[in-house]
Amino acid sequence: MLYYLFQWLDKYDFPGAGMFGYTSFRALMAIILALLISSIWGDKFINLLKRKQITETQRDASIDPFGVNKVGVPSMGGVIIIFAILIPCLLLGKLSNIYMILMLITTIWLGSLGFADDYIKIFKKDKEGLHGKFKIIGQVGLGLIVGLTLYLSPQVVIRENIEIEKPDGQIEVVHAAKEIKATQTTIPFFKSNNFDYADLVGFMGEHAQTAGWILFVIITIFVVTAVSNGANLNDGMDGMAAGNSAIIGLTLGILAYVSSHIEYAGYLNIMYIPGSEELVIFICAFIGALIGFLWYNAYPAQVFMGDTGSLTIGGIIAVYAIIIHKELLIPILCGIFLVENLSVILQRLYYKAGKRKGVKQRLFKRTPIHDHFRTSMSLIEPGCSVVFTKPDKLFHESKITIRFWIVTIVLAAITIITLKIR
Repeated sequence: MLYYLFQWLDKYDFPGAGMFGYTSFRALMAIILALLISSIWGDKFINLLKRKQITETQRDASIDPFGVNKVGVPSMGGVIIIFAILIPCLLLGKLSNIYMILMLITTIWLGSLGFADDYIKIFKKDKEGLHGKFKIIGQVGLGLIVGLTLYLSPQVVIRENIEIEKPDGQIEVVHAAKEIKATQTTIPFFKSNNFDYADLVGFMGEHAQTAGWILFVIITIFVVTAVSNGANLNDGMDGMAAGNSAIIGLTLGILAYVSSHIEYAGYLNIMYIPGSEELVIFICAFIGALIGFLWYNAYPAQVFMGDTGSLTIGGIIAVYAIIIHKELLIPILCGIFLVENLSVILQRLYYKAGKRKGVKQRLFKRTPIHDHFRTSMSLIEPGCSVVFTKPDKLFHESKITIRFWIVTIVLAAITIITLKIR
């Protein structure tokens, strides 16, 4: 809204109005505004949650090796994150930009889904929350909206990066002059860092491109579901999900920024995406909101984000990566989320396999995997065997959280570096 106001004022030479025409200025304003909203208004919202006793029993001190009590801490703090994202974007973003519209829809859609889950847990006293099938339906629905919009919208185009060998043998990256709709995405180690989904269905001949878009929509649904669930599982320790997501968001912001500048895109040998500069505004608001939330969510937490926050930030990361054609980099960038997901899946499969044989068995002491490092064998049910019992030494959750942040930083660096490896 402010963007359009100052664009109008700039016509009349209003002092400073021209600053709103620069993406860098609006991005910095977005991160500052989001930070202020989440940190200042967040305090008032937390006090409101306490007065209304909107809390969820998280963990009793008796089952924690360090005696950490997580009972009575306000939940649904994800509302802080959502408002801290939406307000700066609505004020500073180009609301006609299709990418910004999709990100705002994603935030509201998954925020509502997570809110419903938390509402059932807290107010209906149902620990299971929203039934799993409804979560899946919501995530699949969002995936369909995003995938079909990217397929149908005329604003969604790219300019393909092309490698040209010079007479001296050096490789120069140029971008095609024509903007096209394509099922291409960025993947490391491939020629020109491009991979076309249509190539997987090349046997369909003239229908390959259409089939490629169908495949793209299916992959979009899968990515949205997997990443949002991964972020949800990662939200088990103070500051864990917020910190990891902020690091991931920063990396995606860098990739979006270079994708919106043809020169920078050429340096990383990735496709040029016109209009993607608005995504920088969104991701800066996202990062600012998470950093501000960390002020209260860092150990010892004064508030939990709940599913309202974790489902939302996971979905935001997924959709953002899809929009900038970087979804195949997610297994590296979001490696922590991937491992959290896999640990839970493998644990359940292994446990059920033993149950069919009448044997109690586990792969890990506890899942998601971050809980494994703070769980003593004394807390395992009697008669249950555990495959991976190391480390014997238990770690405090603050140490585990920071180490997971470090791993995510390393993965973020690897994600960018892989684009330059040949």
